[in-house]
Amino acid sequence: MSIKSYGKYDRSMKSTKARCLLLACGNTLRGDDGIGPWLADWAEERFADEPLMKVISRQQWTPELAADLAEAESALFLDCSTESEAGSINVIHVKPAERAEGVGTHHVSAAELLGMAQDLYGSLPSQALLLTIGAGSTELSEEFSQVVLDAIPKACAQLEQILTKLIAGE
Repeated sequence: MSIKSYGKYDRSMKSTKARCLLLACGNTLRGDDGIGPWLADWAEERFADEPLMKVISRQQWTPELAADLAEAESALFLDCSTESEAGSINVIHVKPAERAEGVGTHHVSAAELLGMAQDLYGSLPSQALLLTIGAGSTELSEEFSQVVLDAIPKACAQLEQILTKLIAGE
């Protein structure tokens, strides 16, 4: 992890109101699993002058992120998918998961995070979306598979379109 990455981590620990919260997860040492953080970095650079957007990128989503979600007007989750066709780009609406008996503290899903925001803070983003790219490989590697590399331009265009609408409050 670079010094720059630590700075992002420290700033994101402070909870601030965001019109659009971008939450990415993925392991950059596991090939295509790192596409979420890569797209988050791309979006952070593309929308660098946009004060209404907040970007948080982690190796895994954890319960403390529910506080940020509770304060956001909208949320976009970014991740890879091992269940989708490799290189496919999918966007779905995410609804809060029902309250579970036990809460995992190691990794939680987008729906579980929304459920925690609702249960703990009584607040949810008005809109929550999940953008995934189907993984071709999650083997140990710092490189993306060719099928994911080929999908990146389309994913960036789709990500830009979604974020532009969310930031505008649409």
